Amino acid sequence: MSVIDAVFLHLDAAMFYLFAALALVSAAYMVTQRNPNYSAFAFVVTLISLSAIYALLGSPFIAVLQIVVYAGAIMVLFLFVLMLLNVKGETHLPEGGRLRALVGALALVFLVQVGSVFARAHFAEGPPNVAATAKEVAKELFSQRFLYVFEATSILILAALVGAIVLAKKEDA
Repeated sequence: MSVIDAVFLHLDAAMFYLFAALALVSAAYMVTQRNPNYSAFAFVVTLISLSAIYALLGSPFIAVLQIVVYAGAIMVLFLFVLMLLNVKGETHLPEGGRLRALVGALALVFLVQVGSVFARAHFAEGPPNVAATAKEVAKELFSQRFLYVFEATSILILAALVGAIVLAKKEDA
């Protein structure tokens, strides 16, 4: 391995860790933010960071798909609904011991899952193959394996759209 290859390998690793840290920080900010508009913009930063990670892993199709579909179309719908409903900041909930215990338990489960992912990645036999073409993604998505999940997702999105319209409809005087 030449010196130039070693420099690019370390640069790729540094960029990966930079975008991973940015994704984690913006995701934490998104969850802890009380203003839904700021939370939505933090979600956009998270999605763009994930797109950069996909690009670094050698999957440009998924990287572009992440920006166009999620950071573009889905976030426009989220912001449209937030502005249509005129959602204000979150109000304070009463303090409760059960809620804190539930949040603590869920945080512990999350940390165990993250630890298991890191442990599996550390003991894995080389990096995973994540490169995908549009044809491979379409073939897998529309196969019998994911057909019902894909249809259930479309029904869920339709129900959310109907719910948003019902919530946004003004009461007749």
